[in-house]
Amino acid sequence: MLVEKLLLTVFPLFAVVAVGALYGRWKHTDIAIANRLNMDVFVPALVFSVLADKSFDLFAYQDLALAAGVIVLGSGVVLYPLVKLMGWNAKTFLPPMMFNNTGNMGIPLIVLAFGEAALPAAVIVFIVEMLLHFSVGLYILDHKTKLSAMLKMPVVQATLLGFIFSLMGWSLPEPLAIPMDMLGQISIPLMLFTLGVRLLSVDLSDWRIGVTGALLCPLSGLLMAAVAGMIWQFDHQQWAILLVFSVLPPAVLNYMVAEQYTQEPARVASIVLLGNFASVLTLPLVLAFVL
Repeated sequence: MLVEKLLLTVFPLFAVVAVGALYGRWKHTDIAIANRLNMDVFVPALVFSVLADKSFDLFAYQDLALAAGVIVLGSGVVLYPLVKLMGWNAKTFLPPMMFNNTGNMGIPLIVLAFGEAALPAAVIVFIVEMLLHFSVGLYILDHKTKLSAMLKMPVVQATLLGFIFSLMGWSLPEPLAIPMDMLGQISIPLMLFTLGVRLLSVDLSDWRIGVTGALLCPLSGLLMAAVAGMIWQFDHQQWAILLVFSVLPPAVLNYMVAEQYTQEPARVASIVLLGNFASVLTLPLVLAFVL
């Protein structure tokens, strides 16, 4: 029964990623437009539709949000001494360890593992990771980064608007809520498909640091999840979601940002690629434990 549950959870996820990779190998594919549509339209629609839903209780997820923040930031803090000891560039190694693949992989995985009822929790940890990535993450790479630019991002605006709707108890009229929900549902399979295409563009030229990152990323995440578990009390589902969140591989966005800031993109690419390959083993192990 457990093996069947794991298969039904993990296989669809990696199958869609594989389809994206196969299509990208078959035909040269520019996914920039698809990624822009996802970040500007579909993901904001998903975030807003979840936060503005009548059944969503913002305060029920406040501890989960704080714990997700501890995992993201704590992973960087706990690995910083090792980075200095190994002589690596902290700007290269730490962001992939901190900012994981919650969007492309985490949301679909959590929904497949725990059902549609877990979508709000998945969106909450995604929001935390995303906001920290576009604030703390960019500040790590460039201390001159203007954090106010984050407010111009549609997904951030959708988050703030969704929080307002939730706090005020407002909801969209059904003729508007239904298409908003439909747009949001596009984002999940599209994130997986584009992840497969994107992984084709990275290489393994710095495989040693990539292997190290593939080991340390889930281990540091689990360590900080254990710390969070000592601070807050979670029900079974939220604790399971937090553990899955803690072992997600590095986000592909780390590679794209490293390219933008010319921060050793080849090394970051190896860390991201091998981290995602390693998740084929680590995610089923953690799922087997929480299920």
